[in-house]
Amino acid sequence: MKIAFIGLGIMGRPMALNLVKGGHAITVWARRAESMQTLLEAGAQGASSPAEVSRGNELVISMVADAPDVAEVMRCVAQGAAPGLVAVDMSTIAPAAARQIGIDLAAAGVDFIDAPVSGGEVGAIAGTLSIMAGGSDTGFAKALPAFECMGKNIVHVGASGAGQVAKAANQIVTGMGVLAVAEAFAFAAKNGVDRSKVREALLGGFAYSKILENHGQRMLDRNFKPGFKSWMHEKDLNIVMQTAHELGLCLPGSAATAQMFNAMVGSGMGEEDSIAVLKLLEKLSGQE
Repeated sequence: MKIAFIGLGIMGRPMALNLVKGGHAITVWARRAESMQTLLEAGAQGASSPAEVSRGNELVISMVADAPDVAEVMRCVAQGAAPGLVAVDMSTIAPAAARQIGIDLAAAGVDFIDAPVSGGEVGAIAGTLSIMAGGSDTGFAKALPAFECMGKNIVHVGASGAGQVAKAANQIVTGMGVLAVAEAFAFAAKNGVDRSKVREALLGGFAYSKILENHGQRMLDRNFKPGFKSWMHEKDLNIVMQTAHELGLCLPGSAATAQMFNAMVGSGMGEEDSIAVLKLLEKLSGQE
């Protein structure tokens, strides 16, 4: 399949590389030309603009920062779109924004699929991402071969915007999960108990989670190298809270977690992994 990929950051670059490895003909574009170099060396073609990248391709995928970036990229894609083009955005944006982009692209004859992902940089590299898609059955079917190169758990959640609803729910669970593990470790340390032994004990009971297993070990190792930066989790939880306000929905746990990530960014920790919330808790508790 002829596929265009826009956005080659921490997540986008390995995702696009997996499409190349899957045997697809890939054209790429990124704001910074140097971001394309790895893909060009792997056999992808480069383009000079989002409008150019859509020409001659059956599928266009974007992986950028936020809703305004997606809207601008997709506006340019529509300018170069041929009949039958399916545009897929795999960024994390508000459900309402995804629905509006879908409406705008439909007017230009482009089928839009919102398909955010979970799994972080590790999942992007391994091709094991969880992909949550919203949009038409035909659009999803056309995008599925590409999704299968990038992910393992691929779910067509529902109509336009449904993928972003699922991703927002994912960020509620993962955000609160990271904070819960960090709080448990801070509690153990303040009581003079070995955190590693507490983690070992919790892994054998109902407290077990992938977050405790994977991120918990990284916390013990003090490995705060970003696989998912804290400013990104702040942005995602702000989407959750914005949508909750629009719906009149009470989400107290999400609100508290969002405030913790806001504090991380405000404390200059925005570029660190979200698991560095442990360091913020330690500072607030006099455990530095």
